[in-house]
Amino acid sequence: MAVLTNTFTTNQAVGNREELSDVVSRITPEDTPIYSLIEKGKCVSVHPEWETDELAAPGENIREEGEDYTFGTIIPPERMGNYTQIMRKDWIISATQEVVSEAGNVQKRKYQKLKKGVEIRKDVEYAIVDTNASVAGATREFGSLNTWIKTNVSRGAGGSNGGFNSATGLTVAPTNGTQRAFTKAILDSVMQQGYQSGANFRHVSVSPYVKSVFVTFMSDSNVAPFRYAVSKGGERNTIVATADYYEGPFGTVMIHPNRVQAANATTARNAFFIDTDMLSFLWLRKIQEDKDVAKTGDADKGVIIGEGTLKVHNEKGLGIAADLHGLTVSS
Repeated sequence: MAVLTNTFTTNQAVGNREELSDVVSRITPEDTPIYSLIEKGKCVSVHPEWETDELAAPGENIREEGEDYTFGTIIPPERMGNYTQIMRKDWIISATQEVVSEAGNVQKRKYQKLKKGVEIRKDVEYAIVDTNASVAGATREFGSLNTWIKTNVSRGAGGSNGGFNSATGLTVAPTNGTQRAFTKAILDSVMQQGYQSGANFRHVSVSPYVKSVFVTFMSDSNVAPFRYAVSKGGERNTIVATADYYEGPFGTVMIHPNRVQAANATTARNAFFIDTDMLSFLWLRKIQEDKDVAKTGDADKGVIIGEGTLKVHNEKGLGIAADLHGLTVSS
């Protein structure tokens, strides 16, 4: 029906109050699987170093009765290191904005401090799963996880390993290969290499898309069928099409979907196999607010800053399946 003539509507009103919800929903996820899993430690320099050693390969050990001793050569451990990386988030809010009434109080110091702290934590995770080699100097950068791993690897055609360069004291970024689909054969291959190297993989961090591919492994003819009760919540039935653990010939691992790895096609293309005893994060300066930011105007300034590095105790305890389609079936 048509609106009667002279009906006064909200479109004509000038005094109606605006309504803005006080509830602010942060949709950005805060999970950081790898950083959360590994031990946190402390360093006292911008270039912490450590040594790695390994046992000799097993072999025949048969000696003649009464023979004199001979002495083998001692192989010194390998000295390695990584550089600390400074990470910072900041804000500036006018003094007036800080005191006015605002829906949600998002544009206030207290909220911004919390938000920026969460963002730095996610930036740490990103630096771990990124592809950047270590960099010395004033603008230091720690070598990301995949620049260290060279033993337990599966790469696409044409791909090559990076690794730690003892001559330069820096890690080297690997070369990308041809992308391919994640398969059970790739998973088993890296786990077998790790087992033979002495690793105890317990976790695999992947992009959400790769996790969805992993779930399809249950359809493999060589995988035991899943058995679930179909009743859930009274009369309701549930279709179960997920799996979190893989129990294979060389151990059991939990597959973690990592939203940070889905940040772009570069970080999404790698699946990291982790023995948490072989990895830790060292803080030179823990994430904290800088209390000494000078006030220079009619505004409130804030800085959240931290400095730390990734310590790879022994890269033979880690693994990588690289060059995967990490975002879609073709990218």
